[in-house]
Amino acid sequence: MTAHTRLTAGLDTALYFLRNACLFVASICLVVLIASFGWLVFGRYVLNATPTWVEQLSLLLVGYITFLGAAAGIHDDGHLGVTFLRDGFGPRFSSVLRSISDLAMTGFGLVMFTASTELVRFGWSSQLPMLNLPEGMRAIPAAICGLLAALFCGTRALRRMLGDRPATDAFILENI
Repeated sequence: MTAHTRLTAGLDTALYFLRNACLFVASICLVVLIASFGWLVFGRYVLNATPTWVEQLSLLLVGYITFLGAAAGIHDDGHLGVTFLRDGFGPRFSSVLRSISDLAMTGFGLVMFTASTELVRFGWSSQLPMLNLPEGMRAIPAAICGLLAALFCGTRALRRMLGDRPATDAFILENI
């Protein structure tokens, strides 16, 4: 195995780990969301005391589930896209269009990261109602998603420009 291959395999493994971390945290948030709604129903209909914090917690958790899941989808190149035009051309032109798309997504991710980081800072001094958590926590998953989108798409575009093919999950799992 050459040094270049080891380096790209290590990078692929690190990016795959980040993707799995996103899915793990999003999955935990989903379980907590489902459990909190179970508690809401139990509290409302059995205890006759509705827990009012569930709505605010669910709004917070949905943001984490959505943005972290989106980041994982970007890594897997499974995000929404209109590809019929790109795929209708030959492989060479299709590769150029894929690189342009990845570079555009990299730029979008950086803008999203910058704007979301500003939202985190702006909202950190106020509190979420009923949860006593900083309001800025709502924007943290958007910042993470933007940074990871830039990282995943930028890496994919760079590898394509260098003549490497982005790794598949099977290749990554072989080299862990």
